[in-house]
Amino acid sequence: MEINVRETKHLHIQPSILYYGTPVVLLTTLNEDGSTNISPISSSWALGHCLVLGLGLNGKALENLRRHPECVVNVPNPNLWKNVEALAPLTGVNPVPEQKAANKFRYEKDKFAAAQLTAQPSEKVMPSRILECPLQIEAKVMHIRVPEHTPSFAIVEVEAVNIHADKEILIDEKHIDPNVWSPLIYNFRHYFGLGEHLGKTFRAEL
Repeated sequence: MEINVRETKHLHIQPSILYYGTPVVLLTTLNEDGSTNISPISSSWALGHCLVLGLGLNGKALENLRRHPECVVNVPNPNLWKNVEALAPLTGVNPVPEQKAANKFRYEKDKFAAAQLTAQPSEKVMPSRILECPLQIEAKVMHIRVPEHTPSFAIVEVEAVNIHADKEILIDEKHIDPNVWSPLIYNFRHYFGLGEHLGKTFRAEL
């Protein structure tokens, strides 16, 4: 049966961004002086122990990773959304790049203090973890590339080398309890937590 296009419920749109519901990450990287920078990012995904991060070319995170290829992927819960938002208009680049300045970004050296977060030593990488984040993934950079079709961003592949989880979200030493753990979600530039549990995939271990 042919579908009458005029009757379809879908419309062609041109959104300015495509953050259609992804976890927020607070990425920590190493500054030149050995201090730790925090960058809130909304583009990341995992495949096994490989994590793929999307970073702006003119940000401090990418600058740091190119110089020192280690980081921590800190995953906040919904309770931390105000701390995350406190970081949103800040940059560790000084002077502030022209494009960022035009978008009202401002330089901040101590982002931990600015966002009321606590630095916690890592075990296998040099950048600090964020104590308040229930899930912390220490990682090492494997590859960085800039896609030709989106030249203002870099795709960074990292390997998880050490994973920490708050004991309150764990079932045992291997499994995170999905009924307890809830990542902060960035949904078209608005913050959300997860909703009610709907079911599980056939591959769920518990």
